[in-house]
Amino acid sequence: MEVKMLNGNALTVSDNVFGRAYNESLVHQAVVAYLAGGRAGTKKQPSRAEVSGGNTKPWRQKGTGRARAGSTRSPIWRTGGVTFAARPRSYKQKINRKAYRAAMRSIFSELLRQDRVVIVDEFKVAAPKTKEVLSLLNSMGLNAGRRLIVTEAFDENVYLGSRNVIELGYLTVSSLDPVSLISADKVVITAGAIKMVEEWLS
Repeated sequence: MEVKMLNGNALTVSDNVFGRAYNESLVHQAVVAYLAGGRAGTKKQPSRAEVSGGNTKPWRQKGTGRARAGSTRSPIWRTGGVTFAARPRSYKQKINRKAYRAAMRSIFSELLRQDRVVIVDEFKVAAPKTKEVLSLLNSMGLNAGRRLIVTEAFDENVYLGSRNVIELGYLTVSSLDPVSLISADKVVITAGAIKMVEEWLS
């Protein structure tokens, strides 16, 4: 299939990558797995085995008038351990490589159908300045909304010039993720990056 670039030229892209039907359940699975993988899971509380004290019975079982107690580590005591204490855990969800790539193909195909992809020959600025990046985007008619810039190789000038704008993201093909693509109103991608995406997902 052919898609139109910003300069008016036609670019031939693979139907296998950019002409797929939208699979909502598969995309949802990929998004959930990606977000779950970003969770730290570092919460931890001390159990009764990890707090000090409790090796001896604090007082005898009967005759004191107080409730019986066997350890000062009990959860009902001050400085005691926590009942069912939280432990560090991994929230990672497994998704097969084929399923993940199929979800990315589905996302790219839907972005093209919704006219949310802007293909350019290159995206370069002379200096690492926000003003220059925004000026280049404005010249493309992309002066509002959530915008994502995708290039085939890392460009420090573009990265430094775009990181100060909340609604502007910058990624290379190797660091693309489903959440960034879905949340963008417009994806500005270079022709070289399109070819790399084809090689990756075909």
